[in-house]
Amino acid sequence: MKQLKNILFGVAIEQTFGSLDKQISTVVYNSSKVETNSIFVAIKGDLVDGHDYIDKAFELGATVAIIEDQVNYNHTEITLIRVQDTRIALAVLADNYYGNPSQNLELIGITGTNGKTTVASLCFELFSQMGYASGLLSTVAIKYGNYVLQATHTTPNPLEINKHLSEMVVLGISHCFMEVSSHGIHQKRIYGLNFRAGVFTNLTRDHLDYHKTFADYRDTKKLFFDMLPKSAFALVNGDDKNAVFMLQNTKAKKKSFAIENYADYRAQILEHQFTGMQLKVDNQELWTPMIGNFNASNLLAVYAIASLLDQNTLEVLAELSKLKNVKGRFETIKGPKGTLAIVDYAHTPDALKNVLQTINSVRTKNENLITVVGCGGERDQGKRPKMAAIAARLSDRVVFTSDNPRSEDPDQIIADMEAGVAPEDYKKTLKISDRKEAIKAACMLLSDKDILLIAGKGHETYQEIKGVKTQFDDYQVTEEILLKLS
Repeated sequence: MKQLKNILFGVAIEQTFGSLDKQISTVVYNSSKVETNSIFVAIKGDLVDGHDYIDKAFELGATVAIIEDQVNYNHTEITLIRVQDTRIALAVLADNYYGNPSQNLELIGITGTNGKTTVASLCFELFSQMGYASGLLSTVAIKYGNYVLQATHTTPNPLEINKHLSEMVVLGISHCFMEVSSHGIHQKRIYGLNFRAGVFTNLTRDHLDYHKTFADYRDTKKLFFDMLPKSAFALVNGDDKNAVFMLQNTKAKKKSFAIENYADYRAQILEHQFTGMQLKVDNQELWTPMIGNFNASNLLAVYAIASLLDQNTLEVLAELSKLKNVKGRFETIKGPKGTLAIVDYAHTPDALKNVLQTINSVRTKNENLITVVGCGGERDQGKRPKMAAIAARLSDRVVFTSDNPRSEDPDQIIADMEAGVAPEDYKKTLKISDRKEAIKAACMLLSDKDILLIAGKGHETYQEIKGVKTQFDDYQVTEEILLKLS
């Protein structure tokens, strides 16, 4: 049990009704999770307003409610606390309830459209290899100590974040690497956290179903850097035109990394093969099994982060060469007769273009490149024709299929994609809405030394259709099909 007054420290209170001299068992924003002596925080969501569940929360044992709207309550044993923004209040309450854990960690936040998962995961692996007790909060997984959990959101809610961070502190974790999504920033999930650094990878079209405009999406990302303290550093990708914008108004120390442009940290690709690439980083060479300009940029970001965290750069370079691809990011499968299948999470136009351009820059052109790609339902419809156009232009054959259609008609999603295909590329395309059948058809098209790209789902191990999630792993399905064909 904790004192209510202590948990409220830092909350901007506008009005109180009832006693603040109370013992609190837990903080919740979902009425179904209320326990005796809980604080219930009424959050206004897109579909549900928590203010409608205040009565239920009190019936279940809550003794305090944090609200935005005026609520009439005459029960003397109940405490109502009105604030301007209950999302901010929830973040502050969560931080206080769990003992302000981010102040006892080196918390590194990574944001951007593409590369967040790779940079966060590689940092976690790098620092673990160098002997540090490290933590990871990412799209793929949450990891620290012996704890591994499949993640459900890129950025968890404030209660989950602070719970994990507090457990890391207890375990003696020194560094935590965390993906910071635009949803997480906009919904105040990271409010009040003490970040040692903020990292910007890049910015391209994504999540416009939520943000509506690219400007709003960009401005939301910038808010993360605006909140960084003077004691932090802000590291940005100097090859992205939005890098300078991200640094405007930040109090943090400004640093940059780049492959193409001048920056504080620079890298150059010396050699490229499907087995890896030779890089020059700060005038030192290293070999990595990862390939592609985007991975060179990701590795450079990891190197810069480690350097800014006062690590020995020669040791960092030696350990970087041991790092492998993150699950679902350019994972390769060797097929029969020298064929190669690549599974990648590319689900935005820019990410898909980067992967296809990387493949085309390495291959000899004496083989065919076959791409299987779909687009998710109930998400940004504007990127569907763009992704299809890129896939058709940069591949020899393309199979359009389902991704996670959710409640939408898969055939309509494919039709939306097809609208972007240039007339001269249309003959390259096939339509097979069943994803497994699409992958099977693409595998059967492979001849000696051909290359197959399965794009869009990457690390995901499910497919969501009509509200039902079923087991589906692109890597596993592709590997099984190729094995049967060998």
